[in-house]
Amino acid sequence: MSKIIVPSMPQRGRHGRSAWRSLLAASSAALAATLLAACGTIGGLPPAPAAASAADYSYIIGAGDTLSIIVWRNPELSLSVPVRPDGKISAPLVDELVAQGKTSTAVARDIEKRLATFVRDPVVTVIVTTFVGPFSEQIRVVGEAAKPQFLPFRQKMTVLDVMIAVGGLTDFADGNNATIVRTSDGNKQYSVRLKDLVRRGDVSANVEMRPGDILIIPQSFF
Repeated sequence: MSKIIVPSMPQRGRHGRSAWRSLLAASSAALAATLLAACGTIGGLPPAPAAASAADYSYIIGAGDTLSIIVWRNPELSLSVPVRPDGKISAPLVDELVAQGKTSTAVARDIEKRLATFVRDPVVTVIVTTFVGPFSEQIRVVGEAAKPQFLPFRQKMTVLDVMIAVGGLTDFADGNNATIVRTSDGNKQYSVRLKDLVRRGDVSANVEMRPGDILIIPQSFF
């Protein structure tokens, strides 16, 4: 923080008092500006940008998702299947197909290639009905949240959405010293004011999340 020098008392008299008030007002303004600049970062970290999601984001399938596979004009080949922990699915005439890390459209095209040996011109649609997402895109909340957990990422997801999902802050949370670790940006860290957002209703503290973000909520020492 820069040093604020308060000027010495000028000579007495009406003009002297007026000059003193002007100098004191200028010093107070300088001090306020310095404090605001210091509060602009928490723990030396820049504040998280308000907008973060990419416009062209597409959901990526992860282990634990459930896929509805629809094969046109072949109801006997249509069914709902889970994505196994190894990231693969199995369906009639389709064994050990890797689904994790792909979009639903990419999985549909892969199934069509497998079925082409048995079905003439297969047309396949894949719909994700249960969302978990790959580990690399899950939002993780650790520390002083009521229910620390991981969450599947959703487009335009905000930190307020995350806090609602985890039940808010504990009584011991230092919410205004929380940190977002952005793995998609080389583990860059940003500050976020969760106490202002959750307990004071300051919507200016709400920011968008990105896939793979880690929200760390420290414990207060006071």
